[in-house]
This record gives sequence, structure tokens and C-alpha cells, in this order.
Amino acid sequence: MKTMTLCKHTNLELIPREKNKMRCKHCHLTISKDELENGFCPECFETQGKKQYDFEEMKADANAKSQFRCEDCGIIIKTD
Repeated sequence: MKTMTLCKHTNLELIPREKNKMRCKHCHLTISKDELENGFCPECFETQGKKQYDFEEMKADANAKSQFRCEDCGIIIKTD
């Protein structure tokens, strides 16, 4: 049985929309451009010792809905 929360969700924080990501053409790791500190795939380097620089850009969904998190109870609210 679900219980109703008494929270009125008045303390909302906007969850940032997903940005474009990069996917390694070798191991398929998907990572943000910001996380590519040295320009090569950290997963390939860690597992194989190879510096792979071949990535394909994965576009973020332009039609994604805005989402908010209630800071008091943690619920995620999606807009229409």
C-alpha cells in the first residue's frame, strides 16, 4: 500500500538537462566532453593501456522534459 507524502514540494531544484556526450568507438564508453581530461578514452587506457582518441558524438534529446527534485522529500517531478 502506497503512503501519501505530506510534503507540498515548495523547495524545488531544477535538474540540469543532459548535455551531448561522446562515445568511444572501441569500448563504447559514453562520457561527457568535460570528463575527457586528456582527450583519450579513460576506459581503454585503464583496461588495455591504449590511448584511443576515436569518439562519436551522441546528441542529447532536444525534446527532453524539464525535471525538478524536491529538496525536502527527494521526489522527481517532470514537466509536460
